[in-house]
Amino acid sequence: MMRIILLGLPGAGKGTQAQFLMDRFKIPQISTGDMLRAEIKSGTALGNEAKKFMDAGNLVPDHLVTAMTKHRITQPDCINGFIIDGFPRTIAQAEALRIAAIDIDFVVEIEVADDEILRRMSGRRIHPGSGRSYHIQFNPPKAAGRDDLTGEPLIQRLDDNEETVKRRIANYHSLTKPLVNYYLGWAASGDKRAPRYVNVYGRGTVEHIRDKIIAALVQRH
Repeated sequence: MMRIILLGLPGAGKGTQAQFLMDRFKIPQISTGDMLRAEIKSGTALGNEAKKFMDAGNLVPDHLVTAMTKHRITQPDCINGFIIDGFPRTIAQAEALRIAAIDIDFVVEIEVADDEILRRMSGRRIHPGSGRSYHIQFNPPKAAGRDDLTGEPLIQRLDDNEETVKRRIANYHSLTKPLVNYYLGWAASGDKRAPRYVNVYGRGTVEHIRDKIIAALVQRH
């Protein structure tokens, strides 16, 4: 059983590493966004209730997301565990998971410096027609500002705008980063249900980071 929560700034590489962990441990990634859409599409009671909040432009309450998570992990593909990415984002949400008896084995934080995140995300450029992605520093197009295959202009997504990235970084530090101390404090209490905390520095090749995460999980499991 390998039940994992992934923490880290936007752009830290959580999505990439989740794919590696899925392959290595044969467990699914649970995205709260995907889960919400699936519940709504299926017309479940939880999905219909969540849709009311979304249609009104409001956030889906923590108790609903927690209930959906609890339902999702009962599915057959979660028999060996799961990876939750994007939830919890706050201590209140972490408490909701705890109260709902959704047990977690590991909290894995991929730590990357703020300035590195800013460099990674604000340098992204996208070809709108295909979704091909470039980076002005790490993976530049052959011709500046142009897609390699079509020659069409590249764009910078609103989410990758420097001011937007700075705001997302600030939100992470104020709302989500406190989860580290929350989980460390829980583990220090001696509660056997407390997950183990793993911190991995997320700079280097994706394979190097992958190997560090897997080694830490296997060693401490």
